[in-house]
Amino acid sequence: MSAERYTGSCQCGAVAFEAELDLSGAVVCNCSRCQRVGAVLAFAPRDKFTLVRGEDALSEYTFNRHAIRHEFCRTCGIQTFSFASGKDGTPMVAVNCNCLDGVDPRALAVRHVDGRSS
Repeated sequence: MSAERYTGSCQCGAVAFEAELDLSGAVVCNCSRCQRVGAVLAFAPRDKFTLVRGEDALSEYTFNRHAIRHEFCRTCGIQTFSFASGKDGTPMVAVNCNCLDGVDPRALAVRHVDGRSS
């Protein structure tokens, strides 16, 4: 599957975004955050992501090594995406596929990642 342009938002609509994603690379992580959030994540370089609205509605959470900036809507609490750097230093975004319009994340073939042990 090749990258396609998707739109998405939080539950209340205060935060909206567009991203060019290849959903065939989606992952489910078992770290202490992702497991609790139930995130199904698709990754893209940061320049393939556009925040359409809601910068002022975002709040940020970091933990452990504080390497990933988990962004969520301060109104409805939905974690829509996160920012971090790839192993090569490329700025990246991890989009929560649960927030994508017209996508059933439970139907995606996902790769399970052991973030708990990292």
